Amino acid sequence: MCSASSNMDTDLPFGRLLKFWRSVHKVSQEELALRLESASRHISRLENGRAHPSKTMVEKIADVLALGQRDTNHLLVSAGYTPILKKVDFHAPELKWLRKSMILTLRAMDPFPTTVMDSAANILMVNKGWLGLFKTALPAEDIESVTSHFDFLFTQAGVLQEFEDTLSVILMSLQQTILLSGDSERQKVLDNLAAAPAVPKDWKQRAAKLEPMASFRIKTEFNGKMTNFYSVSQTVGALGPNAFVSEPNLTVTTFYPEDDDLDLAPLIQSDFKHPLLFY
Repeated sequence: MCSASSNMDTDLPFGRLLKFWRSVHKVSQEELALRLESASRHISRLENGRAHPSKTMVEKIADVLALGQRDTNHLLVSAGYTPILKKVDFHAPELKWLRKSMILTLRAMDPFPTTVMDSAANILMVNKGWLGLFKTALPAEDIESVTSHFDFLFTQAGVLQEFEDTLSVILMSLQQTILLSGDSERQKVLDNLAAAPAVPKDWKQRAAKLEPMASFRIKTEFNGKMTNFYSVSQTVGALGPNAFVSEPNLTVTTFYPEDDDLDLAPLIQSDFKHPLLFY
């Protein structure tokens, strides 16, 4: 009789990926076992799901088979472990093409307010529409110093309204990431954000009833009155499942007015200067 754990192990795709990469590199079970200082029988059991590898074993297999970061992370995820993401410098010379494409994207989105952020929600670029939307509601020094999308959302309670559920879902996504990764730095971020006055006390209970979405509704001032916008996010990353285990992983977030007839052209009629505006 199979135990529940053995059934779970059989369902994991780790064995299929291990067999695939052995075939790619033309390494037999015996040769892999020798390199790992293991037994070929154990390799066979790993591939047919009768044994489950430790995280250390997965990393050692990836090293022995000379897998890159992307494929190492796929192997980790297939065995039920969190990927190891290495940060990429968005401003590195070799990513000039990516920065150029993001600038063109931001320019094309005007007058709809748009930002580009990294996987840690650091704002990397903004467009004129975004600056135009918030220039009348925020002091110039506050706009000038914006670096974190999360900090912006959680501290601008007077500018962005009626988005308690959104804050709750963001906090829950951070909480889940921390539970999976044990990331102490993210825990500090979560603690700081959760202490913001705009965060409801029951954010965990609220978030438990909500499914995360790529869009949410916010309310902010435009032309002297509070106006409803939809914040819609799109991911810029690698194809397929690689998008979840590769860097750079960017998010383009745009505010669209709920009123289809609302003209946002006045947002970009001024001359703007900002450290994150690159055109």
